[in-house]
Parts: sequence; C-alpha cells; structure tokens
Amino acid sequence: MKRKVFIAVAILEVIAVAADWPALQWLTKPLLAPLLIWYVGERNRLSAALAFAFLGDVALLLDGRPAFLAGMLFFLGAQLCFLTAFLRRARPRVPAFAAYAIVWAAVNALLWSRLGALRLPILIYSLALAAMAAAAVGVSRRTALGGALFLLSDLMIGVGAAGLHLPASGVLIMTTYAAALYLIVTGFAARKPDVAYAHSA
Repeated sequence: MKRKVFIAVAILEVIAVAADWPALQWLTKPLLAPLLIWYVGERNRLSAALAFAFLGDVALLLDGRPAFLAGMLFFLGAQLCFLTAFLRRARPRVPAFAAYAIVWAAVNALLWSRLGALRLPILIYSLALAAMAAAAVGVSRRTALGGALFLLSDLMIGVGAAGLHLPASGVLIMTTYAAALYLIVTGFAARKPDVAYAHSA
C-alpha cells in the first residue's frame, strides 16, 4: 500500500512537470520523501537522508541561485546520510569507488569551464553524490541502481546549470530522481545487515 501511494504521487509529479503545472508540482514533489519516511517507519540515517531530501525538494521549487544553492546544501546532507547508512550496512566495494571517482573527475572536468561561481559547490556536492552511489553498490543491486539513477538525475541538473539544455530534461530529471529514491529505500530496507561487518565497523 505504501509503495503504491508513493508510485501514484511520483507519476502525478512527472505529469505536473511535463504539463508545466506548478500548483500540482507544489502538491506532489514535497510528498515524495515523506512518503518514503512513512515506508521506512523508524528514525535512522535513511529517514534523516529523506528529511534532507524533502527540504531540498522544497528549496528547488523556488527560483533563483540562492534557492538552488540551498537545495544543493540540503541534498548534500542527504547524500552524507545515505553514505553513512550504506557504509554501516555493507562493506564498501573498492572497484565501485574507483569507477565512480573516474566518473566524478571526468564530469567535473568537462563542465568546469561552464559552471562559473557554481564550480566549487558542485565539485563538493558531486563528490558526496558519487561516494553515495559507490557505497550503494555494496548494499544490493536495487540500491546500487537507485544510487546510479540519483547520480544521473543530478548530472542532468548540473548540465542544465552549465547552460546545456537537454530535451525533456525536467521530465527525465524527475523520473530518474523518483525512481532513485524508491529503489534506494526499498533496496536498503530489503537488505539485511552484514552482522560481522556491522560489529567491526
């Protein structure tokens, strides 16, 4: 039931973005993370990450650079909470961290000259994002896919911030973001902790 409610709201949010209905976006987007907190059902690092995501979603509904930077700061908190949750749940996979480090370096190098004053904030945020996606690989396949989709979603936002606009970018960003949250949370909830690793961490 909880999953179905999230999926229904996510579909309405994508429709709102596609149709450019701001009122519906204000109704649906801020519900995404809280619905998953309801699914998680307990206070932990995962629910803390989702609380930060909620604040970031609200900030990014506003226009202007201050709102964009505030949203990035809130999502930085989300990525750090996700990262610590994943590292406490499962042993990190070194090849995954190496691969995502290469992606992080390559993307920042390609966009660097176009980002202007956003260079340093995006550099820092994207490092936390890449680390989160790498750590997700150790949790489960579903969570790993969610981490990859989160990175893809925010990559498209970064491309837009660099002045490069992709066709239907709003719909693609929101679709991959909603799917990322869903896969991260459901994959994490389904994965039992590695008891031996958890005691040694």
